[in-house]
Amino acid sequence: KGRANYVCHYHLERNLKEGRLGAREEAAHLHAIARFAERTRTGDRAELAGVPETSPAWSLAISTRENCLGQSCPEQERCFVMAARRAALAAEVVVVNHHLLFADIALREEGTAELLPACNTVIIDEAHQLPDTATTFFGDSITSGQLLDLARDARVALATGAPDMPDLAILANGLEKAARELRLAAGRAPGRYPGAAFLAEAGFERALKDSRNALEALAVGLEAAAGRDEGLERCHERAQQAMGRLDRWTGADSAERVRWVEVFGQSLALHDSPLSVADAFRRQVEGRPRAWIFTSATLSVGGDFSHYLQALGLEGAQTGCWGSPFDYASHARVYVPRGLPLPGSGDHTLAVVEAALPLVRAAGGAAFLLFTTLRAMRLAHDRIAQAFAGAAQGFPLLVQGEAPRNELLERFRRLGNAVLLASASFWEGVDVRGEALKLVVIDKLPFAPPDDPVMQERLKAIARAGRNAFMEYQLPQAVIALKQGAGRLIRDSEDRGVLMIGDPRLLSKAYGRRMLASLPPMGLTRDEEEALRFLRGTGPG
Repeated sequence: KGRANYVCHYHLERNLKEGRLGAREEAAHLHAIARFAERTRTGDRAELAGVPETSPAWSLAISTRENCLGQSCPEQERCFVMAARRAALAAEVVVVNHHLLFADIALREEGTAELLPACNTVIIDEAHQLPDTATTFFGDSITSGQLLDLARDARVALATGAPDMPDLAILANGLEKAARELRLAAGRAPGRYPGAAFLAEAGFERALKDSRNALEALAVGLEAAAGRDEGLERCHERAQQAMGRLDRWTGADSAERVRWVEVFGQSLALHDSPLSVADAFRRQVEGRPRAWIFTSATLSVGGDFSHYLQALGLEGAQTGCWGSPFDYASHARVYVPRGLPLPGSGDHTLAVVEAALPLVRAAGGAAFLLFTTLRAMRLAHDRIAQAFAGAAQGFPLLVQGEAPRNELLERFRRLGNAVLLASASFWEGVDVRGEALKLVVIDKLPFAPPDDPVMQERLKAIARAGRNAFMEYQLPQAVIALKQGAGRLIRDSEDRGVLMIGDPRLLSKAYGRRMLASLPPMGLTRDEEEALRFLRGTGPG
């Protein structure tokens, strides 16, 4: 796993010693982590159930790529990350996530280090996710959270390594203030926005300049103290690197890249992403003689891999499709209700919910309701909660965000009659077998938001080249997403259920029929009674 999954003795002990903790609960969590660090063999934070994964205490107890001291760390002998890497070096098979694979690729490209052992075969499962992950790692970004972490780490390092230089802590406080002001200057709801829209705003441009000045002031101050302590030296390097990222983000436009801003509830990120990762990824594949195998249920569109091959620069690769072992024709139905309004109309979400409610009751709960936006998910939750309130037949209602994903899934499986409402993160990588899941509802065809800044620029680039951006990019992306959502329904040879898609375009548009043809060979119905009989087990199949 990545280093953020392991307790770091060095940062944990420094932050405990510094004692600048927030709420009482945060302090209790940090002390619980300290006790865990003394008894655990792996240091894997997933083993400590008593501290929520969202607790701010974790940021004080782990290292990041930015603040890890590496070979210079005095705790290197006890380092949990190094122990995990030594185990990986001795293994014949190493399992990692996509992010760690790309973190290793990025370090090798820089020539600074490597995280993973050399290998002769790379097998990438869920490979449909790879283009997005590659876009992140071949891009550049700086976040307000990174600036806040730097300010905090600098204060801690100064308190222990340079207590005779109290003025430097004032500079760290100045960076913290500037980072918070930068988020406030964004002044928008959480989402993804084009960078140009922010750079045109005087308030945001001023906040950017203030952050840059605060970074430079801290970097200059730390330079005088850096030789005293490894932690101070690392903070000095981080301040310089952050200045470079800010300078690149505010620099000249490039036809090959797109600048955009991601706004979160309490932070923001400035991204500079490549429009294409094909050349960069091709270099990785061709860089050394080894096999690369990409596998997923959703790499092709109607058996055609060209969209995926172009995205990753893999033209000429050998491809193959194999059918599912499941009997979809007998065990599943696609139901497209009649009379639903088109997506985009104000009453679409509620109409989908009304059409789904009889199916939920017929299935005895055991339903996933998957939405393309969080707003639609929340609107649906309110209506379903109202429909079940005081009813003789109510079902446990679970909603994405009320608990960690794995915990929600475990509760869903255990209850057996629950209704789970979710958005993007539950569309894939979720495996519920048996009677606990008999109905999957997808509110509309999952086209990516047209205002996404990276997508906007990619569509423009395809159009400039004289090609059809919708057919070449938007439609294949939506087909892959729909197949992932539909794939939640049948997970075992004995599973049986209904996939309801609340979007009339699936049948009324040529591209919709193409999407339907890409789904597993399930029987199609528009008749509610037929769908209800199938869920009750009284229909054919």
